[in-house]
Amino acid sequence: MTLSTTIHSDATRQQADAWRRQTSLRRFYTALAVGLLLVAMFATMWFADEANAGHFFDRLPHILDFLSWLAPKDWNDVWRALFDIASPSDKGTQEFNFPLGRVYVWSGFYIPEYFELMLTTVNVALVSTFIGFVFAVPFSFIAARNLTPSPILRLVVKRLMELLRAFPEIVIAGLFAAIVSIGPVAAIIAIGLHSIGALGKLFYEINENIDMRPEEGLRAVGANWFERVRFADLPQVLPNFMSYTLLRIEINVRISTIMGAVGGGGIGEELKLAISRGFGAKTLALVLLLFVTIILVDQFSAWLRRKLVGEQAFLMSA
Repeated sequence: MTLSTTIHSDATRQQADAWRRQTSLRRFYTALAVGLLLVAMFATMWFADEANAGHFFDRLPHILDFLSWLAPKDWNDVWRALFDIASPSDKGTQEFNFPLGRVYVWSGFYIPEYFELMLTTVNVALVSTFIGFVFAVPFSFIAARNLTPSPILRLVVKRLMELLRAFPEIVIAGLFAAIVSIGPVAAIIAIGLHSIGALGKLFYEINENIDMRPEEGLRAVGANWFERVRFADLPQVLPNFMSYTLLRIEINVRISTIMGAVGGGGIGEELKLAISRGFGAKTLALVLLLFVTIILVDQFSAWLRRKLVGEQAFLMSA
């Protein structure tokens, strides 16, 4: 064995030992961090359980009681609750003493009121997302450091968007409910304001990574800021803007359901009432309706994003 071979072997052995030590140290720190996180989580749960009358750990075994209450004895009860179809056996039962009825649409055509409430929830999500998109687009171009030279203007717009997304939608809705009363309007305002801040951040981060050559070309021929944004910047980012907006619609459908549970109208309010009154079949019917609606919105938005962004870009982002 030559000297060079020996030196090379020793160097390889040292590198392997260093790699093993580094791996062991990384595993130790990972295990330590996970352990501290679990200790902190259980300590927080214990403190919250002791500090209020919830008795979380005492009530935890009863979760199976709730699931057994939710499971219907007869699946026909779920379909009757969902489509508002009464049967002779329903007479006298507490759950079917609160019929929702049907909603007139046109020319003698009616739909179950649960479906009308679900449409209200979806409409709240669509309108609030549209509001967020309309305001987030101009704010995003102003906040982008490569498109707006004024640092003060960028700072003001960024802080404004941070303020709008800093508070949960339910807090904003509570504020506006005191002004415009509870209902879909307060929910639309709350979700719309939060969407401005959330979409604005996503949009301006996209703007800061665009190709600046079209922008520089228009600047060289004397185009103003609005013309550069309209003809050089917006065509590059619009497909991604639409992709994020469609994703935000999916999020806002879920949020509008929660808002309905606190007075924002729509399906969430009926879901809260069904749970509070102990109506297992109606609760499950509403959960299934919400689940199917979210799946349909998700699949439609995925299809539309694929058409706007392109199949290859969609698969890479997925």
